[in-house]
This record gives sequence, C-alpha cells and structure tokens, in this order.
Amino acid sequence: MIRTIVRGLSELAVTAGAVLLLFVVHEVWVTDLWSDRAQDQVAEELREDWAAGAPDGEPDFGQAFAFVHVPRFGEDWTRAVVEGTDPDELEDGPGHYVGSALPGEQGNFAMAGHRVGRGSPFLALDVLAPGDPVVVETVDAWHVYRVTTTTVVDPSESSVVAPTPGGAANGGTTGAFLTMTTCHPKFSTRERLVVHGELETSVGKDVVPDGPAALEEV
Repeated sequence: MIRTIVRGLSELAVTAGAVLLLFVVHEVWVTDLWSDRAQDQVAEELREDWAAGAPDGEPDFGQAFAFVHVPRFGEDWTRAVVEGTDPDELEDGPGHYVGSALPGEQGNFAMAGHRVGRGSPFLALDVLAPGDPVVVETVDAWHVYRVTTTTVVDPSESSVVAPTPGGAANGGTTGAFLTMTTCHPKFSTRERLVVHGELETSVGKDVVPDGPAALEEV
C-alpha cells in the first residue's frame, strides 16, 4: 500500500514537473517568438510611415511612434515603442506611459517593457549603468539620454513616472527625463526595476542622418 502511494506521488511529481516545464517554455520562448514577429511588423510599418512622410505628433493608442536604441544591449539593439502599457500593447514591444512626455520634451518620457517572455525587451535592464546612453529616435530627430540611477521599487510606486521622477503625479517638471520600468526579479512581478536618465542632447536627422555618436558606445 505504501509503495503504491509513493509510486503515485512520484508519478504526480514527474507530471507536475513536466507541466511546469511546458509552461516555462511557453511563457519564455513561445511568447518571445510571437512578440518578436509582432515587433518586426510594427517596426516595419513605422519605417514605411516615416518614409511616406507621416507627420510627427501625438500617437494614437497602440501606435508605434519611436525607436529606442540601447547600445549596452548590443550594437544593433533597437525596438519600436508603442503608445500604451496595457497587455496588448506590451505584446508588441516597449510601451509608452500615456500622458508622460514625448521624446525630447520637458517632463518624463516613461516606458514599460516585459523582462522575461513576450519579447523580453527589457531583459537586461539591470546591466545599465550611470552614463550609459539610451537613444530615442523619432521621425525627424535623435534624442540622447544618459542613465542616472537604477532602483527597485514596489509596483504601487507611481512617482517613478511623475513629470519629475520621485515627485508628485500632478507636479511640475524640472527637466527632460527618461524612465524605463520592468518586472523584478526575473520571472516575478513582485517588484519593479526602474532606470532613470536625463536628456543630454537632441539633434535633427538633417544634421546627423545616420545617428549620433552615442549609438556607437558600448
């Protein structure tokens, strides 16, 4: 009887382990594949819109409107940024917090992105160090931000995306900032990893069509 129970528990443990493994495979690799395809599509459509002379302005919800380049993540690492941070938008790539500043503006240009699965755009967010460049490309300009701080906060801490990071949600701004948020630690939503930066310079594509020197920094 005891042997039967032990055998049954062992088989149950093996089955549970297999189910857990399949879940992890789905959440990490399968959803990455789907989101990578979605990201490729929105990036291609954005480039085509720009080539066709699409005007700059307030993006519609779910619309891609900029590219973020992070040299520290790899020489060619770039992602299209979409408007909104709901699950559907974050399936396509990093999402812009609605109501936060647009690239290059005074205020806080704030983005969220998945860390593991669904494209994993911010998987390596923790490797960014003070001084690292984050270059945001819009239809007619390049905006170079420099990382200032990395912190871990509770998910309810909304002040990280305030006009001045750490300030009041309805407060004024004291500069042009960048904020990137993701889940922490990996495979968990218990906390939020937050990287802040400040705008160093903005330059038109008519001046540097191939991008600023910061794109070459590693």
